[in-house]
Parts: sequence; C-alpha cells; structure tokens
Amino acid sequence: MDMTDVQHFALGDWLLLLAYLTSVVGCTVGLSCTLQARYALSARSRLSWLALAALSIGGVGIWLMHFVAMLGFSTPGMPVRYNVFWTVLSAVLAVVSVFGGLLVFGVRTRFAWWRLIAGGVITGLAVNLMHYTGMWGLEVKGSIGYQPGLVVLSVVIAVVAATAALWFTVAVDKPLHRLAAGLVAGIAVTGMHYTGMAAMRVHLDMGAPDPAGVEVFSFLFPVFVLAAVALAVPICAVLMAPPPGSRRAPVQVPAKQPA
Repeated sequence: MDMTDVQHFALGDWLLLLAYLTSVVGCTVGLSCTLQARYALSARSRLSWLALAALSIGGVGIWLMHFVAMLGFSTPGMPVRYNVFWTVLSAVLAVVSVFGGLLVFGVRTRFAWWRLIAGGVITGLAVNLMHYTGMWGLEVKGSIGYQPGLVVLSVVIAVVAATAALWFTVAVDKPLHRLAAGLVAGIAVTGMHYTGMAAMRVHLDMGAPDPAGVEVFSFLFPVFVLAAVALAVPICAVLMAPPPGSRRAPVQVPAKQPA
C-alpha cells in the first residue's frame, strides 16, 4: 500500500487555513515581543521579551500550527498514533531553538546584517527541527521515509521566510507592518510543514504490528489550554507595554562637584 492511501486533509481543506491562521497569530504576537525587546532599557527586560517571543513563535506559531495540521493526517482503515516523548520534545525544541535564534538577532538594539542572517537561519532551522522531531514520533502501520530533495526545499523555505519576517521587525514599526511580518512568518511555517509532508513516503503494511502511542485527539484539551496560556501572557505584556520607540534611556545627571 502506498502514499495514495494517506490523507493530509481528512477533516477538510479548511484545516489548511486554520493551521495558517494559527501560525500567523503566534508569529505576529511573538514578533511584536521581539520588537519590544529591541527597545528594552535593560538586558534582563530584553531577555524577558525574547523569552515571551520564543514562547509565542515556537510554542504557538510553529508547534501548535504543526499540531493543527496533523489533525488532518490519516491512513484510512489503519491507526495513526503518536509517541508522547517525541511529541513533547518537539514542542520544547521549538521554543528553545527559536529563543536561540532570537538571542542572536534581537539581543542588540543596533541592526547588523550578520545577526539578521544568522537569526533567520537558526529560526528557520528551528522550524525544521521541530517538524522532523515531531514526525519521528509519528507511528503508522508500516514505515515512513523521506525524499531528500523536498526535505532540502522545506529547509530553504523556512530559512528564507523566517529571515524576511525578522527583517520586518526592524524595518517597520507600525501594527499593520507587524501583521505583515506575521503573515510572512506564517507562510514560512505552513509552507515548510506541507513541503515536509510532501517529502514523506509512507509505506503501509497490513501485516505490520499496530503502532504504539496515543491518538492525536487525546492531546486536544491539554494542548489548547497550554496554547491559550502561551498566547495570553505575551499578548497582555505587549498591550501593557509602551509603544516601541517611546522609551528612552534615563538621563544621567552629573554628580555635584564639592565646593
């Protein structure tokens, strides 16, 4: 049995739009936090903003998008299961890897091209790392392989679009422009995911043992509760923070000279 028996939109084509919008929301909020980090007045504040950005982009924009998209994956008539360890690890790797990329790019106020490129590469690779780690936890009645050419293409898509999204955070500072950055980042994540899924080669075998693990729908409640928290905290922080660029370093008052 071959790939013709695998479905990526078993619940309907609308799942593609939902997955994309999930990524856009997470990435837009996260990139807003990244912009706030560039105007932070202290290293501690800057790192806090970047941590919130990584939580939003990595946890929601990347991992939750992957989770939503995988709701449509099916091998009709055969079970699909997920290894809990690899699934959770993919979420952790997404957040940690994005934080690493943002540290390179967003830890300094002054713009530098090498930081943008390095941050884009690391963040783009983080998308791929999460995806293929999560797919390692996918269990089917058979075996799974990948077409190398499409795997490489998925990496290129993620890196290029992630770099473009990061560039938006310093090139513009208006809300609509930040939304545009989120739309670009959403394309990176969603495009990478479905390119990676196109690279997958599933060989189903009726005689193979049933896969171990749990069904994807078993994750629904805890995942969406955690996702709500991962979005609510950064959103509240952005709403309560002053507009980017309005903060100024405190004026240094010279000490009085002794008479």
